[in-house]
Amino acid sequence: QVHLVESGGGLVQAGGSLRLSCAASGHTFSTYTVAWFRQAPGKEREFVAAFTWTGYTYYADSVKGRFTISRHNAKNTVYLQMNSLKPEDTAVFYCAASRVTTVERAADKNRYDYWGQGTQVTVSS
Repeated sequence: QVHLVESGGGLVQAGGSLRLSCAASGHTFSTYTVAWFRQAPGKEREFVAAFTWTGYTYYADSVKGRFTISRHNAKNTVYLQMNSLKPEDTAVFYCAASRVTTVERAADKNRYDYWGQGTQVTVSS
């Protein structure tokens, strides 16, 4: 079992930055791939970034070069540094955990077994 809690969301102006955190419980955290997904009103939940337990990172094209995912296994925490934020980044951001390793599976929300409650990110223009 893995319990995930997100934090760090808020209101920011376009061009600004935020850092989201995902704190996980469970002594096997280092053996899970952790990803960030987001869901805007009226839209499907979409993949943002993933950090596999094997050490690989993957990003959605829409955030490449602006967002960086990192993890600190000793702290059981995954971070999402978001720079150059745009109004279209406005969404509820969720972290999720899974044992997938490939890029195709890392981007598939149906492959994730554990989810946090989400944190709101609002980017004003």
